[in-house]
Amino acid sequence: MERLQRLRAELKADVVIANGENVAAGNGITATLAKTLLGTGIDAITLGDHVWDQRGWEDDIDDLPTVCRPANLPESCPGARYVIVDVKGFKLGVFTVLGRTFMGMKAECPFLGADAVLKELEGKADGVLVEIHAEATSEKIALGWHLDGRAIAVLGTHTHVPTADACVLPKGTGFMCDVGMTGPYASVLGREVAPVIGRFLDGMPRRFEVAENDVRISAALVDYDEVAKRATEVRLITVRRGGGGR
Repeated sequence: MERLQRLRAELKADVVIANGENVAAGNGITATLAKTLLGTGIDAITLGDHVWDQRGWEDDIDDLPTVCRPANLPESCPGARYVIVDVKGFKLGVFTVLGRTFMGMKAECPFLGADAVLKELEGKADGVLVEIHAEATSEKIALGWHLDGRAIAVLGTHTHVPTADACVLPKGTGFMCDVGMTGPYASVLGREVAPVIGRFLDGMPRRFEVAENDVRISAALVDYDEVAKRATEVRLITVRRGGGGR
């Protein structure tokens, strides 16, 4: 994250949103880590199915107003369902919904959940960015079409692998099925290769250490026209350690 300020200036990015659910060595997040990320210039942090992995986080999340847990978790869960970021006077609403296909975490319907939060944000936000944290590409794509014209962008996370489908849907919503991970790409989804292969070969349990090589920042850059009220471009941004953005 030491490169974020320079990258933000190079890309002329007005706001930076990051999913931080795996920053605690691949499992959840802590208050200290959340504050560190926010201190690097990140404007808001979203979370996913590993939201409660770290002990005590459920007691800390309410004290961090620019962090939100998935909006379609049960109402009894702590934490905000959305964040509103002031971007040069433009109020940007940000929230995440969890997918339910191939996902084990208890969550309400992401489609109805997104509808409900969008309705709640009417009059509070000038535009909304929606994250869909899900395993199935079909579920992510379907939500993009479902929200076309109602959200600035629908961006997918969770699979750790960036996709090649960045686009603007017909009614003006930017979409990308998965923005990929910021982390080590010489890995199997961020973990050391050998123990993962071993687990596939014989099924025996192993400790999956976080890998360290070929570290990259992976993100989606969304351009938005406030006058036309539609996204104009979505593109994948990849920055390698020691290299530039593209």
